[in-house]
Amino acid sequence: MKILFIGDVVGSPGRDMVQEYLPKLKAKYQPAVTIINGENSASGKGINEKIYRSFLEWGANAVTLGNHAWDKKEIFDFIDDATYMVRPANYPEGTPGKGITFVKTNHGEVAVLNLQGRTFLSPNDDPFRKVDELIKEAKKRTNIIFLDFHAETTSEKQAMGWYVDGRVSINVGTHTHVQTADERILPGGTGYITDVGMTGPYDGILGMDREAVIKRFLTNLPVRFEVPKKGRKQLSAVLADVEESTGKARKLQRIMINDDHPFFG
Repeated sequence: MKILFIGDVVGSPGRDMVQEYLPKLKAKYQPAVTIINGENSASGKGINEKIYRSFLEWGANAVTLGNHAWDKKEIFDFIDDATYMVRPANYPEGTPGKGITFVKTNHGEVAVLNLQGRTFLSPNDDPFRKVDELIKEAKKRTNIIFLDFHAETTSEKQAMGWYVDGRVSINVGTHTHVQTADERILPGGTGYITDVGMTGPYDGILGMDREAVIKRFLTNLPVRFEVPKKGRKQLSAVLADVEESTGKARKLQRIMINDDHPFFG
C-alpha cells in the first residue's frame, strides 16, 4: 500500500500547490491514502472548514493539525463533525476533536494519528504515553498506522521514532518546515523522517515574508509575520510503501517540488 503525505501547507501559496500538484502526484504514484498537514493552511495559522473541505475535494483522505490548530476560532464550530481531521491527541481531556481517525481503502484500513511534542511547545500530556494508547486502539482494527508527530526539536522527534519503531508503519515529523534528508526504515520496520518540510512560499522564511523575519532578528522587536501572496512556491511530501498484512514499511521517499526541483509526471 502506498501512502502520500504532504507537509505543512502554509496559506494560499501552499493551497495553490496542493490544488495544482496533488492530482499529478496521485496520477504518478497511485497512493491508496493521501494525508495533508493543514494546521497553517489559513493565512499561515490555523484552518477553517472551507479549506478542510477543499483538501478532501482535491483528493486528500485525512488532514492532520498541530500547535496552530486553534488559531481560527471557527474550528470549534466544525471540528467535532470533521470525520477525517485529527488534532494532536495529547491535548487535555475534553478538548474538541480527536487524535485518531481511520481511512478505508481497497487494501484495508489505515489509522491516522496526530501527536504534538512538548519541548519548546505547550505542556500538553505526555505524547509517548499517549501514543501507547493510540496504537493499542488502532491495532484493534488495522496494522497500518500512520503517525504525524508535530514537534519542535529533532531529538524529541527521533526519540518518538525509536519509541514506536515496529509498532507504527510510518512516523513523519512536521512543524519545523524544512525538509530533512534522514528518511529511513528503522530496524523494526517503521518508516521515519524527522521533518517532511513545508508546502508554500519558496522564497520566504518558514513560509513567512522574509523581510519581516529578518527585521525581527535585527531589532528583536515585535513584528507582524504574514504569508507572501506572490512569488515562487514549493511542495514538500513523502511517499511511503507499506506491507499491508504486517504494517511494516518497505520504502519511504522524499518529494520536493519547486523551481530547483521540477516535477516530472
